[in-house]
Amino acid sequence: MDPTARRRRAILIAAITGGLILLILVGVGVYGLIRGPQNAQPTDVAATESPAATHPDDTSPSGPEPVIASGEPEEFAVAVAEALFTWDTTSGYGPADYAQMLADVTADEEAGATASDVRAYLPTQEAWAQLRTHQTRQWLTIDTIEIPTVWEDAVAQAAPGQLPDGAIAYTITGTRHRTGYWGTDPIATTHAVAFTVFLTCTPEHDTAQSADPITKTCALLRLSQLDNPLR
Repeated sequence: MDPTARRRRAILIAAITGGLILLILVGVGVYGLIRGPQNAQPTDVAATESPAATHPDDTSPSGPEPVIASGEPEEFAVAVAEALFTWDTTSGYGPADYAQMLADVTADEEAGATASDVRAYLPTQEAWAQLRTHQTRQWLTIDTIEIPTVWEDAVAQAAPGQLPDGAIAYTITGTRHRTGYWGTDPIATTHAVAFTVFLTCTPEHDTAQSADPITKTCALLRLSQLDNPLR
């Protein structure tokens, strides 16, 4: 083969190889952008879709919102789940601010342990800073919520006073959504998630009017490890 032709072929191969490597690096960067460093969260990308098609709200920054501690146990479990997974790095708040919303409704006797549970679900400060450069947002859609069979068995076998009054567990399955930007390109990922919320709800009485309970006050007890729920 002519030396000039060989050189041209070598240059062409090098250019193609370099282009493939660049594409791989960009792909890895995009994946890392949305996933971020993880503690207890899934690492595989289940799907990619348009942010505009998946986010239920507008594009304005969303700060942490208080969790309502009154109502029925299942409603409280849903509120806890949504607070646990809903955050926005463009809001001006950090992971500690979102965690505080759950700390405000945590039972006093479980405060330390539950704080550790919550931190395992949220990005670290370092990961948050990285995600903020890509305007990453996250939220949860719930598919199922039910009392696990294992919990029902535990309640049936528990000795009197062994469990707090009104204690109950709910296993929740759903989809974690994240959106962000790689440069100017919008990116979205989804992950299937499952976890168990342990809580307590006790009735309050309006003694001035009636002995009947008029509302329930709920508190968060613990969270299972992500994707290791009670069944």
